[in-house]
Amino acid sequence: MKTIIRFSLAIATLAFASLTQAQQVFRVSAIPDEAPTELQRKFKPLGSYLEQKLGMKVEFVPVTDYAASVEGLVNNKLDMVWFGGFTFVQAKVRSGGKVVPLVQREEDEKFKSVFITTNKSINKLDDLKGKTFAFGSESSTSGHLMPRFYLLSANINPDTDMKRIAFSGAHDATVAAVAGGKVDAGALNISVWEKLLSQGKVDSNAVRVFYTTPGYYDYNWTVRADMNPAMRKKLTDAFLALDKNDPQGKEILELQRATRFIPTKPENYESIERAAQQAGLLK
Repeated sequence: MKTIIRFSLAIATLAFASLTQAQQVFRVSAIPDEAPTELQRKFKPLGSYLEQKLGMKVEFVPVTDYAASVEGLVNNKLDMVWFGGFTFVQAKVRSGGKVVPLVQREEDEKFKSVFITTNKSINKLDDLKGKTFAFGSESSTSGHLMPRFYLLSANINPDTDMKRIAFSGAHDATVAAVAGGKVDAGALNISVWEKLLSQGKVDSNAVRVFYTTPGYYDYNWTVRADMNPAMRKKLTDAFLALDKNDPQGKEILELQRATRFIPTKPENYESIERAAQQAGLLK
């Protein structure tokens, strides 16, 4: 009998140890606004850095679409997510205000979208009437919401004034659709556009920007509001400590296309929420 009891205790101890170990994994994800391989590449050095700062394993969990990133955080399957401004608003509404943006890149204070084309007859927003057009993902701030908002502000309704609209699913896919002649024009975030240009992945003689939006708040790293305050502070401090003059910090910041990270707050995204409501995109 003693042997059986000892054996049962051993199993219980092992089970508890396994559970504890499983809980020591910090699960991070990001909206899939670029190819999965690119998201993994960008995150790898940041993940290693966060492991050092948090003292626990950090795992990148890819998601299939924007909605999955929201549901993953709200349902405790993810601990931190790289959201666009609109996706953060969706997560805030979906959770009843139980998510909190921690930090954003300095560039995200005045983020912009660019409208691109290969069509020589398109030089201003009004020229898009009767043309075919590509947005990114339906839940993308810089690839759909804000481009749609500025189109509507210019009295252009994409759904009725354009010949056809499509959703490419990602910023780089939008560029490919425009460059390949699948659509007359498209919109994407300025950061991805500049990265593709710098990498020589787009022919600037063929594809050009004809309109750039005003600035708006966009991307941020978001966690659940019930996260342990000590953990939240560790995370925030880790991001704020990234320094471009340090080799490790330089690599991470360059991959994240950031000058530095700065604190952010929910109030910064109120204009995004209003834009989503006005465009009829907030459900």
